[in-house]
Amino acid sequence: MIKGDIVNLEIEGYAFEGKGIAKINIGETDGEKKFVFFVNHAYPGDVLNARITKLKRSYAEAEIEEIISPSPYRTDVKCAYFGICGGCKAQDLEYAMQVKYKQEQVIDCFERIGQIKNFETEEIIPSGKVYFYRNKMEFSFAEKKWLTKEEMNSDTNTPAVPFGVGLHVPGRFDKVLDIKECFLQSEQSNLILNYTRNFFTAKNSTAHSTKTHTGYLRNLVIKQSHFTGDLMVNLVTHTDEEELFKEYTAGLVKEVPGITTVVNNVNAKLSQVSLGDYEKVYFGSGVIYDLIGKYKFRVSANSFFQTNTIQAEKLYSKALEYAGIKGNEVVYDLFCGAGTISIFVSQSVGSVYGFESVDSAIEDAITNSTLNNIGNTHFFKADLNKSFLPFVTEHNLPQPDLIIADPPRSGMNPKTIDDILKLKPAKLVYISCNPSTQARDIQMLAEGGYKLIKICPVDMFPHTYHIENVALLILE
Repeated sequence: MIKGDIVNLEIEGYAFEGKGIAKINIGETDGEKKFVFFVNHAYPGDVLNARITKLKRSYAEAEIEEIISPSPYRTDVKCAYFGICGGCKAQDLEYAMQVKYKQEQVIDCFERIGQIKNFETEEIIPSGKVYFYRNKMEFSFAEKKWLTKEEMNSDTNTPAVPFGVGLHVPGRFDKVLDIKECFLQSEQSNLILNYTRNFFTAKNSTAHSTKTHTGYLRNLVIKQSHFTGDLMVNLVTHTDEEELFKEYTAGLVKEVPGITTVVNNVNAKLSQVSLGDYEKVYFGSGVIYDLIGKYKFRVSANSFFQTNTIQAEKLYSKALEYAGIKGNEVVYDLFCGAGTISIFVSQSVGSVYGFESVDSAIEDAITNSTLNNIGNTHFFKADLNKSFLPFVTEHNLPQPDLIIADPPRSGMNPKTIDDILKLKPAKLVYISCNPSTQARDIQMLAEGGYKLIKICPVDMFPHTYHIENVALLILE
């Protein structure tokens, strides 16, 4: 076999990040050896021809050339941009099978990467909504929109447009797929997206260029409360054009009456981030509010909040269940963000100490505790990429009975893990959005005396390969 060859395959498994697995026998003198193919966007039950794109000694990667016999689990898609946009790669797979494979992939990460056996796996918690489940969407502007094959092959000339606004095509940071409708947030979100495009097209506004670092429009961020109905529009621009923005705001709130606040983040940085150098509020209070359980949270334009509100409550409830709290525990909440977990567990424990490295997140956490009349939470700025144990000693903080950790996708820094092993809490509840790095970290914690008791995957993002997982560890 060489790169570019077409091979006939029957897909029999499903790998992390949405790749079908096929195996063929390679004859050897001492028996047979399996050669593995990872086929992008293929599902178990597919019989297909695939073109090899990468070839190694024991495996190959391939792209579908032709589906001869489709998997019985394939289903019709709802979105016109499916297959081009990278947002919902598994939308054509039955949802029941999506969660089944996600659970299998989590188990595989722990057994293969973490080399951990003999732990309980609870049934995955599926999402209550499989469409319109996100409370936040971030759209990007680009100088040129990505043309689909249909547009490129069209006999009619595609009219020139000053920019595209939508979602990035996988692997392309400089171009976006110009989207008119998305099924991830809400119909209101689609109205806002299309009004914004039409308004700034009429004004001959330009998108920010990553090459020349000129152009006005950078990002459109829409945040929507699930329980209170609040709706925020945050337009991120390269420069401050006050009169233009006032006109945009007036037309926008008239077009979409449900909007409760409009914010302009002005970002002159070179980096492609939606965080502004400063912020101006043009309508409403500049914040929205939402609920997780019985607790109310203030969400600003730049604060972090769990993206699937309904599932967040299920995720936190499972973490609280795993904690097995008796009522007087000292809890450390590592990577506490805006304090959502700290506040959610606060009334069941003695005290909570939250640690976070971002100033604005600490401010949000303090505000949210005050908003909920909670007096037993304490938040500290601490860099968890360094040892935080000296900070604990310096501030004379009590030893934790329980640590809850919810790190970013990259997982915990080895120094943080070392600090946990020195603090020796009786229990550790580890929440992760990346089972691969979670399994790696838990392997290190196991070497330090902790035992993995059980895990429970929680699906926060239907139609994607992303999965949250809650794990309980105890000190032996």
